[in-house]
Amino acid sequence: MASSIDKKWSALIRVGGFACVAMLVFTCIQIVVFIIWPPPDTVLDLFNLFQKNALLGLLSMDLIYIANNTALILIYLALYAALKPVNASASLIALVLGLVGIAAYYPSNTAFEMLSLSRQYAAAVNEAQQTALLGAGQSMLAIYGGTAFDVYYVFNAVTLLIISVLILRSPLFSRTIAVMGLASGILMVIPSTAGTIGLTLSLASLFPWVVFLILITPRLFRLGANPS
Repeated sequence: MASSIDKKWSALIRVGGFACVAMLVFTCIQIVVFIIWPPPDTVLDLFNLFQKNALLGLLSMDLIYIANNTALILIYLALYAALKPVNASASLIALVLGLVGIAAYYPSNTAFEMLSLSRQYAAAVNEAQQTALLGAGQSMLAIYGGTAFDVYYVFNAVTLLIISVLILRSPLFSRTIAVMGLASGILMVIPSTAGTIGLTLSLASLFPWVVFLILITPRLFRLGANPS
């Protein structure tokens, strides 16, 4: 029945609750970092930032986002366990799409590659080497916002939409949670790399996503403690 969860998933669902808390913390830190230290626009500025403060350079290249997506894996697993009684097939599709999307994200993040290139740039002995390293840095930025990232972004939007529809059909979650998830998923359909429109929609999707996490966290803890 849609109102009953197998007790063997209890621990996983509780872990998902902790992952939601971690993701909320990571998101807040990322927002603060971006407001106080806006990321540079050019490869040279990024190289200079890495040389002045390597940690801040990594944060500017979404280091926290890597941790965010790791927490998201646990959230997806918990939601799969909680929503499987509603529709096992749809829950599995959402889980697979989400995990494939996250797997695509990791190689798209070139933060440590940029750190290495910045160090090589600082040690370059002539202008030709510096020019080559700047070109390599530009390639890293192209990968950073390229196909793998777009696959990650769209797959996770679809995952969130499926999850939200399942939540809407489940008696274990509130309608508000489903609405917030649907709103965030719809706004995420267009990747943030798609110019001004994509960036605007990406920022707009952040609010319903944060509300979704806030609302779903206590529910996952309660379901983990009492699956039925």
